[in-house]
Amino acid sequence: MKPRLSDPARRYLKQVRDIFGDELFLNFKDPDSEPLANPGELDAFHRDICECQKCPLGQTRNKFVFGVGDSNASLLLVGEAPGRDEDLKGEPFVGRAGFLLDKILKAIGRSREKDVYICNVLKCRPPENRDPLTNEVEQCEPYLLDQIRLIKPKLIVSLGRVAGQTLLRVDKPLKSMRNVIHDYHGTPLIVTYHPAALLRNENLKRPTWEDFKKIRDYLEA
Repeated sequence: MKPRLSDPARRYLKQVRDIFGDELFLNFKDPDSEPLANPGELDAFHRDICECQKCPLGQTRNKFVFGVGDSNASLLLVGEAPGRDEDLKGEPFVGRAGFLLDKILKAIGRSREKDVYICNVLKCRPPENRDPLTNEVEQCEPYLLDQIRLIKPKLIVSLGRVAGQTLLRVDKPLKSMRNVIHDYHGTPLIVTYHPAALLRNENLKRPTWEDFKKIRDYLEA
């Protein structure tokens, strides 16, 4: 039995034939030909929001911590908020935790400059490194969504319990969020341990490495 075209499809093809004749030209989109993100777009977005005063953290920060990395990254790493070192330098994940994160990324063949972008849910440091407040997330999370829209990562990795709970809107321990591919506004998301937690507890290094091997395999599939 020959497949039957719907009436709208028939009308469309008749209109095409009336205009272009009997030849039908199809435009198949090659994913490899997708235009790459322009680094200037991220830079312009950074300039647009770096003086943000939407919540009280704008009054207490030293530096606005936008993010760092490859604007065409397939892997986006997200923490909950800048800490003291990040607030002073204006770059996410620096200091001992950042050094450890760099080593983990190197082990899966990536770096801050190569196929990775690193940022936080909040762009300003909460006082005393406390957890983000709901109203702070409400004001700052749209900036993260815009970063995702510009970068178009294949995978988001939430670093730490607080970041995972914040992005997924759940009140669960980190163990129950691990080993699941979640959805964050249309982009797959995995939760793993924050590198600072590995500095406090060496036993977390093995499960974190298992997570990053899965992350590597997912990105290279």
